[in-house]
Amino acid sequence: MKRMISRRELVFRSPLALAGMVLARPLLSLGADSDFAIPGKDGMIVRSLRFLDLEMPAEYANSFITPVKHFFVRNHMHEPSALDPHEWRLTVSGEVERSLTLTLAELTKMEQHTVINTLECAGNGRAFALPHVPGVQWEKGAIGTARFSGPRLRDVLQRAGVKATGRHVMFRGLDEVPGKVPPFIRSIPMEKASDGETLVALRMNDSPLTKHHGLPARALVPGWIGAASCKWLSEIKVLDKEFEGNFMSPGYRLPNSAVKAGEAVKVEDTHPATALNVKSMITSPRDGASVKSRIVIRGVAWAGEADITKVEASTDAGKTWQAAQLGKEQSQYAWRVWSYSWSAAKPGPYVISCRASDSKGRIQPDSVEWNPSGYLINVIDRVQINVQA
Repeated sequence: MKRMISRRELVFRSPLALAGMVLARPLLSLGADSDFAIPGKDGMIVRSLRFLDLEMPAEYANSFITPVKHFFVRNHMHEPSALDPHEWRLTVSGEVERSLTLTLAELTKMEQHTVINTLECAGNGRAFALPHVPGVQWEKGAIGTARFSGPRLRDVLQRAGVKATGRHVMFRGLDEVPGKVPPFIRSIPMEKASDGETLVALRMNDSPLTKHHGLPARALVPGWIGAASCKWLSEIKVLDKEFEGNFMSPGYRLPNSAVKAGEAVKVEDTHPATALNVKSMITSPRDGASVKSRIVIRGVAWAGEADITKVEASTDAGKTWQAAQLGKEQSQYAWRVWSYSWSAAKPGPYVISCRASDSKGRIQPDSVEWNPSGYLINVIDRVQINVQA
């Protein structure tokens, strides 16, 4: 039987107690079939208990909308230990005509907009980088697609009146910062902040945000890496330039040009990670599965701000490729569900692969495009199966 943390423990357990729990467990990463479970997050892979990082098993990505209970969790700090939505306030300041302080009730009364968005951690796939790179060792499931709703960030900024000097918009949340760790603060360019799809999200899959996902409000920057969508949002500040802080530089940056595996890169030779890459994964069958000779291979594919134009499947380790069928459900920033019906010629082991192409002409690479932080890895997905006699 899995050992459960009670809801009371989860809400009131101190960061120090959680840290002690990690020290008591030599394994930092716990599989979906481990003896440890988080209430409301059944079957998730515990990648870290230091700040609570949960990965979705690939087979859970089997629908257009990901249930909240299966949506991945990425925390850079401790989640707020006590947060009353009725007492919560959102401030808007900086390069604006008038500073604002908004309540949840005031934000709820504003025009609400909905965006279906595939949210992916920039480090998803980092475990496949060779040589090894530091960070949470995500495999495939630091991703999910949800229906987010709330006022447009553009409308909030218009209330404050952005000055001509406003170039970037900074987000700060209520993460509890341990010791001397720099606070988690990110900024996005004004163009993305005011494009009408970026939200101050209050709801996820038609329900109020849960604590793990940013209660009572989060930024939602569609098509971009998950780090841009700050949780437990408490401050929006308009700046005259990109925010200068640890999670903007040196964090969440990519090399300006390709580098050799293991090669160091200077910060001045990098740029911020923004939109997601083109990518796909196989959700069924599972790696290592034994299957019948006739099966339907299923998966999902996404491309950030671009559109998925094609998904191909291979059943011979990438020697030949066949077009998969794309699902009918689609939205600008959301993944596409795909499927491919296949009959094996004979029993035995097979390597199944998938690759996606997008409207920008990008296609998934055959091998990992290495970078020092393991960001936006989008190598062709592969699973090995055995066809039964």
